[in-house]
Amino acid sequence: MKDQNTPDNTQLNNPLHGVKLAEILQKLVAQYGWEELGRRINIRCFNYDPSIKSSLKFLRRTPWAREKVERLYLKMIGK
Repeated sequence: MKDQNTPDNTQLNNPLHGVKLAEILQKLVAQYGWEELGRRINIRCFNYDPSIKSSLKFLRRTPWAREKVERLYLKMIGK
């Protein structure tokens, strides 16, 4: 039986564990800005009237786009 106070070993090496999608998006926007983010990941919510709220709504419903955002974030943080 696993001790509930012991961290889940499957997530120990996952740099995305515990990081919310909103945090990832905010950090990417702070680093690159909407224009550059839209160039790097060509999705409508980054290129036309971008906002955190509309982008989060789209990314939560669209796994392929979320994967691209997560990959760019990992590249940005050097993982």
